[in-house]
Amino acid sequence: MKLSKIKEILSKTEVVNFQVENGTMVPAHFHVTEVGIITKDFIDCGGKVRHEKVANFQLWNAEDFEHRLKAIKLLNIIALSEKVLGMEDLEIEVEYQSETIGKYDLGFDGTNFLLLAKQTACLAKEACGVEENSKIVMVNLAGTANSCTPGGGCC
Repeated sequence: MKLSKIKEILSKTEVVNFQVENGTMVPAHFHVTEVGIITKDFIDCGGKVRHEKVANFQLWNAEDFEHRLKAIKLLNIIALSEKVLGMEDLEIEVEYQSETIGKYDLGFDGTNFLLLAKQTACLAKEACGVEENSKIVMVNLAGTANSCTPGGGCC
């Protein structure tokens, strides 16, 4: 989800809820402790120089059980980040504590913001010899004339 999309959603709601993809809700007393820009410059396994930039939100659960983040407050934090940091309309990455700090993509189901699992990937498959798995076509032999019966020729 891009920054423009979360701003659009927040402008139409009052409540801000986050839910992990497994259904676990982020406790309602969470804080957004950071909104920033993360820039990553790297070389992939094929030797290509790459550059990534994302808007980063960090969620944190405090012992402040009375805290509830309202949509307008998060909109104000985003606006300040855009002004002070020159934040562009970037994809959002969310950091949230699980066993370690997890990084998530952000979605929305109409009610809750969803923390969607990110996956690692080889960015240079053609350069390092990694091939995609072929799709296997399954055939239903039960409805064919040569079904797997003794003498049917399929086994």
